[in-house]
Amino acid sequence: MNIVVTGGAGFIGSNFIHYVLAKHPEYNIINLDALTYAGNPENLADVARNSHYGFVQGNIADAAVVDRLIAKKPDMIINFAAESHVDRSINGPGEFIATNIVGTHVLLEAARKYGVKFLQISTDEVYGSIDEGAFKESDGLTPSSVYSASKASADLLVMAYHTTYGLDTLITRSSNNFGPYQYPEKLIPLFTTHLIEGKKVPLYGTGKNIRDWTYVWDNCAAIDLVVHKGKSGEIYNIAANNERENTQIAKALLDILGKDEQSIEHVTDRPGHDKRYGVDASKIRALGWKPRYSFMEALKETVAWYQQNPTWWTNVQVKTKDL
Repeated sequence: MNIVVTGGAGFIGSNFIHYVLAKHPEYNIINLDALTYAGNPENLADVARNSHYGFVQGNIADAAVVDRLIAKKPDMIINFAAESHVDRSINGPGEFIATNIVGTHVLLEAARKYGVKFLQISTDEVYGSIDEGAFKESDGLTPSSVYSASKASADLLVMAYHTTYGLDTLITRSSNNFGPYQYPEKLIPLFTTHLIEGKKVPLYGTGKNIRDWTYVWDNCAAIDLVVHKGKSGEIYNIAANNERENTQIAKALLDILGKDEQSIEHVTDRPGHDKRYGVDASKIRALGWKPRYSFMEALKETVAWYQQNPTWWTNVQVKTKDL
């Protein structure tokens, strides 16, 4: 199989490339990535010389670059490329609209032109907040932030291209991911690196916001399953049923790293902060997926990775300061 992965130098994309090259060593992957602040070539340094892996630097909103790549008619496009940090979407929504909506449209047009299967990597945030229960794939979308609204818009475009043009499409919507190579602006790597450095962790508001956490390697396995067994036009929620309050995540990290609660600093909550996300993942489980890693096992492995790779995240911190 020949696959074009967009955003493959980012967190989930780079983990997926590692996963596929390990599980399907005969597959060929071309990674199209603009190498924005969150795209890091070091994430794929160990596979850079693999004959089944290639890299093209470019923006998914650049129609000329995309057309040249998709004209080679790969078997599938998997779109991981996205601006994804909610705080950044509050301060600069334009980039989110340009990448997440316009970029997805450019990819879809190329997929339609050359008849290439398209998989959109989305998020549970498109459904919005839910106090109890869980959203099914057929439920409506009520996003709260510019980030989630841009991702919901992209999903709707994908669905429309399937209905209107008959494009072979798939969508996955996963809960919060964590694991190696995650940019340290997100909760778990931010708190982990702060604690390693002896800093306090900034906990929004009361810390009672709830997320369902999925280890990135489990998400990659689910995406791989959808690639091979997913039904055209379908959407698949992915969640490991690891619901935790942000306070619980902070305390778990304190325990792993031998810190006390004096290392927690409550800060002003961000605008429009969703209380809880919850998705029903029975559809992907019926397809044959289940998480392999327990939450605490995966969290300890993640913390160990950041402890063992300080150069990676200190270099990222320097890069952020230069923005």
